Amino acid sequence: SATGNLQPTNQVDVGSELSGIVDRVYVDDNDRVKKGQVLARLDLSKLQDAVAKSRASRAAAEAQVLQARATVAEARATLARYRQVSELSGGKVPSRSEIDTAEANLKRAEANEASARASVVQARASLQSDETNLGKAAIRSPIDGVVLARKVEPGQTVAASFQAPVLFTLAEDLSKMELQVDVDEADVGQVKAGQKATFTVDAWPGRQYTAVITRVGYGSQEKEGVISY
Repeated sequence: SATGNLQPTNQVDVGSELSGIVDRVYVDDNDRVKKGQVLARLDLSKLQDAVAKSRASRAAAEAQVLQARATVAEARATLARYRQVSELSGGKVPSRSEIDTAEANLKRAEANEASARASVVQARASLQSDETNLGKAAIRSPIDGVVLARKVEPGQTVAASFQAPVLFTLAEDLSKMELQVDVDEADVGQVKAGQKATFTVDAWPGRQYTAVITRVGYGSQEKEGVISY
């Protein structure tokens, strides 16, 4: 015989990757939840502002690309005109320095266009990141299960600077539980995986439950048998 603790086979702590103020909490202890269901939501004001700012930055970057394209087209046309005039005049006009300047202006314009395109890519990445953060403001359940513990209230500040704070503890399936017990040193040698066992709980002392030992773990000073039903 041994004493231990009964717990879910799959228990999940749900936290927040973002810091902020909890705006709403939609579930409570013992509520059943579905995978993807919103459990709580952070205040969206700052996150929505960040998305709006990123969208404006993207629009400005795209406008810079259009402007850079126009500059490239203008520089290319100027160089083509200079070359045509030089060909018709037998190389007398325009001067070589003017043609070199036109070629340099075209290269500069093309470089500016490439830089503008890169700015668009960067702006789009920033917008995607802000939109992702906006989506993370909704704390969702990763599993189908039951809320074992609710550790957050509306208005509470969540600080995720160093580690994600635990807001909810969920259990996936309470019809299957795991019992971890400390087996006495004199008895642990007789315990093997696959053996049948029975146990009782304090809440219903008259009931007896069947179980099967699934694992025997060995520690440095004590040996532990794990059974589940």
